Order: sequence, then structure tokens, then C-alpha cells
Amino acid sequence: MPAIYPELADRIVLVTGGASGIGEALVRRFAAQKSVVAFVDIQAERGQALAAELNGRGARVHFKAVDITDTRAFQSAIGEFARTLGTVNVLVNNAAHDERHATDTVTPEYWDDRIAVNLKHQFFAAQAVLPGMKAAGAGSIINFGSTSWMIGQGGMAAYTAAKSAVLGLTRSLARDYGAFNIRVNAIAPGWIMTERQIAKWLTPASEAELMARQCLKRRLQPDEIASFALFLASDDASACTNQHYIVDGGWV
Repeated sequence: MPAIYPELADRIVLVTGGASGIGEALVRRFAAQKSVVAFVDIQAERGQALAAELNGRGARVHFKAVDITDTRAFQSAIGEFARTLGTVNVLVNNAAHDERHATDTVTPEYWDDRIAVNLKHQFFAAQAVLPGMKAAGAGSIINFGSTSWMIGQGGMAAYTAAKSAVLGLTRSLARDYGAFNIRVNAIAPGWIMTERQIAKWLTPASEAELMARQCLKRRLQPDEIASFALFLASDDASACTNQHYIVDGGWV
């Protein structure tokens, strides 16, 4: 049975990139906790469908189609959620895009875009919710990194650079806002078998390598990452901040 955290009922939870993959699992699992869930994604139709499905079951889920690389529009959407729903209690910075790229083809514009979609938005989402959390005297921010840079993965230097920087961002925010009882942690997922990962990257050879390297000899699922995020958002994690949690089945 999945854990139930009664204190998460009625809390306002904001998830970025919530229309698919790990983000969708996060939205579903927080909704099951009876949280008020707001989420953004660039995938408008998929986001609307997920919100309609969950609300049809009695959940309180709110979706906005937003390009997180448009910082002004992104922060405006967060502000609108706060005005209509209340202070954001939990921010889950999940959105990312692990597009592969050869180093010799990267332009300055492409580099900036990869940093924007994988790192920059995390800072500006935090900036938008921190005043409310300070006023409330509590909050939990969960930033998503990756194990890709830890295992020395190639073919995506801009992505791994951005994801390694998530750790520095997390530790700085945790230090600055701990006095206000705001906890900031990072989760570094391993290779999680989302629809996209299976369709684009999973091959017999890559799965064989995965099974050789992971301690757990099975495919990891989005729900397993969502479960850990629920814990970090809950009062059971009240002493957890300034940390980087690896959830990868024992590869790193």
C-alpha cells in the first residue's frame, strides 16, 4: 500500500512538467494525497486531459499550459495559482528535457535553451514561491537533478552541466531559507522507465548495460520517484534539507 501523509491533504503543491513521465506520476500521487495540485507543462492537450481525468474522480487539480523557458509567463502563471489557490506549500521542480547533442554542433543559442529548460526555471520558480513560504513560516522545495553527470554520461554535455548545477542551487537555497523553516532538497533519479525513455532510448543493448550496472535487476518506474518526493514534501522529512538524494536502483 502506498504511504498516506495526512498533513499533505489541502496543501498547495506546484509541479512543473506534470503532463507526462515522472511529472504525471507526481501529479497523480499528490492528488491521491488530497493535496491541491497545480501543474504546468508545454503539452497543453495532455495536461488538460490529465487534469480533467483526476478532477472527474474528485481531485483538485489545476493545469496551465506554460513554456517554462519564458520566465515572465512562467512566473505569472505561478502568481496566478497563488492568488486563486493560496500560498504554494510544496514546489516540485521536475521539468526537464534530456535531448542528446554532439558537442561540436552546439551553438550559443542551443546552449542557452538547454540551460533554460533544465536549470534556469528551477531558480525562478523558487524565487516566485519563496515570499509566500517565508510568510507562512514553512515550505518544501524539491529540485530534480539526474545521475547522468555522476555516471559520466556523454552525448549531452549541456544537459549534464545543467543537472549537476541543480545540486549547487539546492544547497544555496537551503542555506539561505532554512531560518524560515523552508526545506530545499534535490532528487537525482536514475534511468526511470517513462514512456519517452522506452520509446527513444531503450534498446536490448542499453537494457543489458542497465541490468549489469544497477544493483536492482529491474526497470525503475516513475511512481518510485514520486513516492520519494511525497516523503520529502511530508512532515516525516521535517529534518531533511540541503541534501541530494540518489534514487537509481544502485547504479551510482
